[in-house]
Amino acid sequence: MPGLLAPGSRVVRVRTASLVFLPRIAWLALAAVLLLLAAIAGHLMLAGHPVGLSQVAAVFLNDPAVPRAVRLTVLEFRLPRTIAGVVAGACLAVAGALTQTVARNPLATPEVLGVTAGASTGAVAVLVLAGAGHGGASGLAAAVGMPLAAALGALGTGAAVFMLTYRRSQQSFDSMRLVLVGLGASGLATSITTWLLTMGDVSNASQALTWMMGSLNGKDWGTVMPALLASLPLLLVAGACGRWLLLSAFDDDTARSLGLPLGRSRPLLLVLAVLLAAVGTVLAGPVAFVALLCPLAARFAARTVVPPLGLTALFGAAFVVLSDLVAGFLLPHSLPVGVFTTVLGAPVLIALVFRSQRRTS
Repeated sequence: MPGLLAPGSRVVRVRTASLVFLPRIAWLALAAVLLLLAAIAGHLMLAGHPVGLSQVAAVFLNDPAVPRAVRLTVLEFRLPRTIAGVVAGACLAVAGALTQTVARNPLATPEVLGVTAGASTGAVAVLVLAGAGHGGASGLAAAVGMPLAAALGALGTGAAVFMLTYRRSQQSFDSMRLVLVGLGASGLATSITTWLLTMGDVSNASQALTWMMGSLNGKDWGTVMPALLASLPLLLVAGACGRWLLLSAFDDDTARSLGLPLGRSRPLLLVLAVLLAAVGTVLAGPVAFVALLCPLAARFAARTVVPPLGLTALFGAAFVVLSDLVAGFLLPHSLPVGVFTTVLGAPVLIALVFRSQRRTS
């Protein structure tokens, strides 16, 4: 057993329970927490008219000497947007770690599998049709609401892709087929979204296009709190499934011999990934490449077989908050956060494709 553990690891036992302590991951997690805290502080200070760090700290310490305008700026205008970036980044990153590991393919992220495109279709249907004057359809769309419509779009697309690629006899997914079917579903959902945009008026279509780029603009507590409350249990369940995730990285026979219930674990992990991706997409739109980059970065940094979920969540949260700070407030012209993450992520995706081609040739 000691030979299977990473160098420097320690096994901590408390009565009948045991835990493997990995110093490298612990130090990386500490560094990621500090980076996230710095990103949050920078976002609260620089997201608009600059506010000093001492004033930001005084707001959270409830100092009565802080001007009302500063308190309102930090707590009502900036903090919801910052929390939205944290939640969306963590959810999308963990969703990517789950799908990449279960499919055993670094390209099998929620955006490649069509989940985020399905969520976009649902959200755009509400944004466009609710005010477009289409009778019953418009009334139904307005009643359902954008968050629920986006979640249903993500769940429907994810379920269709997984059912088309699941091999019941082998209780597994074909990795390449999963990606190909996902790309087809993503293309179909994108086409439907484009068609919906042509049906709406200019203002609704413009709002929908901004959301589809991945944006944290205009977030308030009414939008952020439901997503935060929905994400916490999902992230906790994902953390509790860490052993299943580790065993899913092995081939089917090895995973079964180690006690992994393939018939239950893989569908559950994928449903969990779809729900996390839906929450992140509803909150911030389809922020590109977070689900691809952050699990890979966590796995390479930790030198583990699968991405550590806690570290992945921290990387995702810090990545989105920093990207929004740079794209929205530090560049000469403000950009949606999804545009900036696309610029960073596209070269990585191209490199992965070429690497996969070299392996198969």
